Order: sequence, then structure tokens, then C-alpha cells
Amino acid sequence: MVKEIERYGIPIVHMATITTISESVGANRIVPTIAIPHPVGNPDLSKEEEYTLRKKLTERALKALSTEIEEATHF
Repeated sequence: MVKEIERYGIPIVHMATITTISESVGANRIVPTIAIPHPVGNPDLSKEEEYTLRKKLTERALKALSTEIEEATHF
């Protein structure tokens, strides 16, 4: 699905804990995340720390969207 969407010129960021799966499905922009049960968060952190963590991951994904790439890239 990722490859098909990108064929239409729409960049996709695949945020995943297991990046090898992202690669196997053909994702070009890959953002590694935290853990399988909580990919973009950490319930052990305080509310403020978790907000900072999520913001950082979101900013990394936005940077990946705006970056021209030629091959699969981890951000």
C-alpha cells in the first residue's frame, strides 16, 4: 500500500517499532518508534515528558515527509 500511494506522488512516512517490517513492505521514509505496545509514547514518563517525546517523533516524521530521498531512509 505504501508504494502505491507514493507512486501517485504522495510522500508517506512509516512509523514503526520493527523497522525491518517497514522495509519489507516497501516504505521509503521510516521513523523508528519506541516499543510495540506504545509505538509513539511511553506510559512510564510524566505527562510533560511524554508530550515532549511524542512531539519529537512527530517533528521527525514531518522532516521525513519534506525530505527528498532516492532510496529507503531511516530518520
